[in-house]
Amino acid sequence: MEPIVFYDIPAREPACMAWSPNTWRTRYALNYKGLSYKTEWVEYPDIEALCKKIGAPPTEKKPDGSDHYTFPVIFDPNTQRVVADSGAIAEYLDAAYPDTPKLFPSGTRALQAAFHQLLRPSVMLHIRNSVLLRVCQNLRPRSQEYFRRTREEGIGRTLEQAGSEKDWPMLVRGLTLVKECLDANGEEGNVLLMGDRICFADIQLAAMLTWMRVSLGENSEQWRKLLSLHEGRWAQFMERFSKYQQVDF
Repeated sequence: MEPIVFYDIPAREPACMAWSPNTWRTRYALNYKGLSYKTEWVEYPDIEALCKKIGAPPTEKKPDGSDHYTFPVIFDPNTQRVVADSGAIAEYLDAAYPDTPKLFPSGTRALQAAFHQLLRPSVMLHIRNSVLLRVCQNLRPRSQEYFRRTREEGIGRTLEQAGSEKDWPMLVRGLTLVKECLDANGEEGNVLLMGDRICFADIQLAAMLTWMRVSLGENSEQWRKLLSLHEGRWAQFMERFSKYQQVDF
């Protein structure tokens, strides 16, 4: 098998090189499945040109109606397929490599979709507010300018104004809702959505938390507080992903 080409956005330093929650979904998926891949690092201003060059489809529309190209994107030389968007990539990997662990076990798609609908407003948005400025500071100069301009246009304020003292209590509230959902599995299986095995919805949550860890730093007060929250529940959750955090440089 030839290595899959995985496109990601670099930061300044190795410690935070892989930082994006969107691309971490695909990195976790590739690592979990044990598939061979190599990362091509692309700066923000170069993403659109690269996607057009390799035939990756746009994943969104800009406010003016034009196409918006985003990462993650993969090129699989074994099938000559180019796939964009983490969800589409996960589905592709399940179909193309059926002998690897499933990200969408049969009959779980609706459950996973519902779980993701809970995660976005409850967890991701509050992490975003907390890390936007630090993410920008961690990027290389060309990507910094692009990130600041586009994110400030999106939120309608400066990155310095993005976070507030309300973000932490709101994140705690959101993670409490997630915990209560997982508690329905019972004490023996309340760390992962499916109880004893990782699925794509778990990866989505792990990617959000990894975004926070990498952006703020493992020794930051916020990250330490999160790991101790709910009697260490989220430390246990992230431990399940520790073996899938490899980053190639």
